[in-house]
Amino acid sequence: MRLKSSSSLKASYEDWLLTYGLSISPFHMRWQTALFNHQFYHWGRWKPRFLYLWFSMGMVFGIVAMFGSVILLGKTLMQTLTQMLTEAPKAQNDRMLQVVVPGVNLPVSQLTYFFSAILISGVIHEVGHGVAAIREQVRFNGFGIFIFIVYPGAFVDLFTTHLQLISPVQQLRIFCAGVWHNFVLGVASFMVLFLLPAILFPFYYTGVGALVTEVTEDSPANGPRGLFVGDIVTNLQDCPIYTVEDWNLCLGDISQKSQIGYCINTATLQQLSFPARVYRRLDGTVECCSNNSLTDICFSYSNSLDSHLYACLPARKVIEASKVCRTNMDCQKDFVPSFCVTPSLENQTRLIRVKHPPHIDMLFVGHPMHLQYTVSLSSFVPRHNFLSIDLPVVIETFCKYLISLSGALAVINAVPCFALDGQWILNSFLEATLSSLIVEKQKRELLGFLILLSGSTLLAANVALGLWMVTAR
Repeated sequence: MRLKSSSSLKASYEDWLLTYGLSISPFHMRWQTALFNHQFYHWGRWKPRFLYLWFSMGMVFGIVAMFGSVILLGKTLMQTLTQMLTEAPKAQNDRMLQVVVPGVNLPVSQLTYFFSAILISGVIHEVGHGVAAIREQVRFNGFGIFIFIVYPGAFVDLFTTHLQLISPVQQLRIFCAGVWHNFVLGVASFMVLFLLPAILFPFYYTGVGALVTEVTEDSPANGPRGLFVGDIVTNLQDCPIYTVEDWNLCLGDISQKSQIGYCINTATLQQLSFPARVYRRLDGTVECCSNNSLTDICFSYSNSLDSHLYACLPARKVIEASKVCRTNMDCQKDFVPSFCVTPSLENQTRLIRVKHPPHIDMLFVGHPMHLQYTVSLSSFVPRHNFLSIDLPVVIETFCKYLISLSGALAVINAVPCFALDGQWILNSFLEATLSSLIVEKQKRELLGFLILLSGSTLLAANVALGLWMVTAR
């Protein structure tokens, strides 16, 4: 570029960046300003006694978090190694810490939540450092925001000489303030999430079902007799739905258990069934209906003589007003001969009856997870038509991201690792506790270095294996 080739223009360009507090380098851009210094000093001098107790609590939390983060990372590493050796995909969801890669295990539609939560968590983290530093009489130079590759963050600029002159305990209050504030932010977000039904009670009611907010175009639930935005789902089979959590639990239960059956009396069975060729699919299951049929399903049942009978029946007529069952014994009522007929479907495929009154029941045939992934729901039903059905979902999702990412930032920063808060927390902790036991400063520094090396290795191993689990498998 000509801008870089001309020395005068280059100097003007660098002066312009410096004037506005900008710094640009490969994969990294940062902005620093003193505009907020007055506000930081106002916060740092507000109620000194309260701030002393506040950051003293943060110091205790930070020290506990430093040890706890090592235990957590160690446990996560063992879980990852176990999963790699056993190749158990379900174990990945059991890990408390997971590497997040946008577009891989983080949907593109969630990126706004993700980056916003990271930025807010980072700002709250650095506000903690800045206010604690002013409280301990350390000069505050400025506040800034950076972008590393695509990830946003924040930082504060403190006068290093002042930091070195104060006591180790004062240093601990400053260094622990970031993870402490992240913990408080996570707790506050959890409280908002927990109290959200009460907060939104004047505008939304809950406990009446799951409100459909979106049905993707490729969803099996999309169609004239499917689900529509604004529908309220009240039942999946015989499983009642009051909230989105119920919807997820019911679908999980349906996918794990065998297909449920439906009671039909003998006369109706003979009336509805018609002759059909019975054959086995490649997976060993039995089909007895024409492949072109969109309304009929092959049902299996048993009587006292033969335990493998099949009938091709119109699904809606069989299911509507029928009692669900597992065996013929569940259908014996009023001495009317009845059978428990069960859909004969491919492995992992289920026939699910979805109730969403006042509309006709939707009959879904497929894997239950397809229904879960392609239909978005909310537990909040608007009391008035002008209210948005998406607002509670936005608040819920954002709170969940704040809890997750602010908590993760607290854990990662507490790890005794080079270049993280944990490095300075460890050094100050060793100076405050071991200076009388290990008199020579060089030995304390050596001990700190070895711990930092171990912590850095542990964190690096978790990140590397976590990335491999997400991207390479």
